[in-house]
Amino acid sequence: MTPSELIDQLKSRLPSDIASDLINNFVQIRIDVITGTLERSAPGKFVETVVQVLQFLDDGQFDTSPKVDEYLRNLESRSTNLPEDLRVTLARVARASYTLRNKRSIAHKGGVDPNIYDLHYLYSATQWILSEIVRQVLSSDMDSAGNLIEFIQIPVSLIVEDFGDKRLVLKLGTAEEELLTLLLHYYPVPVLASQIHKDMDRRASSTVSNATASAYRKKLIEGNKQRGYKLTTLGHQRAKELARATVIG
Repeated sequence: MTPSELIDQLKSRLPSDIASDLINNFVQIRIDVITGTLERSAPGKFVETVVQVLQFLDDGQFDTSPKVDEYLRNLESRSTNLPEDLRVTLARVARASYTLRNKRSIAHKGGVDPNIYDLHYLYSATQWILSEIVRQVLSSDMDSAGNLIEFIQIPVSLIVEDFGDKRLVLKLGTAEEELLTLLLHYYPVPVLASQIHKDMDRRASSTVSNATASAYRKKLIEGNKQRGYKLTTLGHQRAKELARATVIG
């Protein structure tokens, strides 16, 4: 099972763009959990798409830019064509996720910085929400629904572990792949060469330097030893591909 196959299954019951957005945002949240990356907007976009799904299942139409909190807050008391599982339970979980995302300086400045526990909660919530949507929209084919839900519920394995003053990339690969994965974890903050060498100290110093030089020549990273290095647009895309391969695999 792959994200593309999941999208194709949902396209049979939902508009194509909604099905794609729903799964792609879910996969991005999974990537963020795997790489330990905070402060991304995917949870908010996921809930916005969930609202569009609910609107479509209710009356066959959806807003291009839904008023997420207002819709979810009022859904329980409104008369709709939605089953209670979606109208009450799912709406409450979605609203709680959207509220947490807003209050943790993810989409808006807040009093509490986001942390890995918030991210794990948001991922678990999106797993449950997506599983419930699959169960509802594919209720006529429970075998397919069951296979999709099994894929959605696959536990994540971290590929970057944070030890405070050091990050450790756990997934095996080339030195350059390790470097890109490491910088994705820090992104968009530049990382000093000394920190890169500290994080990759299981490899020979010359190997780390060569990987950095190679990534720089390929325009995957930008910066220097003094200012630090960060992923370019090209490098960010490559690092996401590496993380996505972990998600699918």
